[in-house]
Amino acid sequence: MRLSDYERRAQREIEGWERGQNETIVQQALGLVMRPVDWAFNQFVPESVIDQLGGALNQALGSLNDASAWTYDEDDVLRRARENGIELESVEDLRDQPLEALDTLAGTVAGPNTILAALSGGGAGLGGVLFAVADVPVLFTINFRLIQQIGASYGFPMKGPDFQPLVLAIFNVAASGSRQAKSDALRELSVAGAAFAHGSGYRGRAAQGTLREQASHLPREIAKNLAGRKLAQMIPIAGAAVGAGVNYWFTDQTAVAARMLFRALYLERKERL
Repeated sequence: MRLSDYERRAQREIEGWERGQNETIVQQALGLVMRPVDWAFNQFVPESVIDQLGGALNQALGSLNDASAWTYDEDDVLRRARENGIELESVEDLRDQPLEALDTLAGTVAGPNTILAALSGGGAGLGGVLFAVADVPVLFTINFRLIQQIGASYGFPMKGPDFQPLVLAIFNVAASGSRQAKSDALRELSVAGAAFAHGSGYRGRAAQGTLREQASHLPREIAKNLAGRKLAQMIPIAGAAVGAGVNYWFTDQTAVAARMLFRALYLERKERL
């Protein structure tokens, strides 16, 4: 099916994002703010504490092992769609709506989640390493839910274990920010787009198994970009601000990655119809 001019522009935006272009001023500012946090982490955080946070990361992923248990309110998605002038009976109907309308709908999701994550990180930042470790499962839960909400906004509810590879690919991009992770995720989305267009069941290219097993293949950038910054919450006095900032940064990265990748999935499916 032929794409509209708006959808062609969206394709170019996705291509620019894959190459690391088109960052907003806010995203660039967040990157600059995180630089001294990275420096402090490299200077002051001992290996034993890194291991402790790594264990918390594994535990958080393990608790989210069953993708069918990740829940969001479909009625809320439908309500927001109707408030934006989209009449539909199911979330899946959204994938046949104009991309312009879905971009607007998805744009209503990120704000509340970034604020919630920032509040959680700020509170955890007041309590040192134990609170920082305890905040990790909360942060992961917020972001997995955010991925689901954005996916549903484009008509692709990510429910059931078959969608683990897709969800994990998006999380991988948010955690690492690397071009390789983006390219891998876009390839996974291409497989999914073909499956949705042809009405066949989607089976991810990624190795099957538990989410924890799949996460073992995530690049080491997770430790540097997320775990390291979470540990910087131990910095005296600044811990609360750092905790809020790190959680806001990571959730914003998740929102951008999910939005770009679900737009790509929408366009891939439409082109193959």
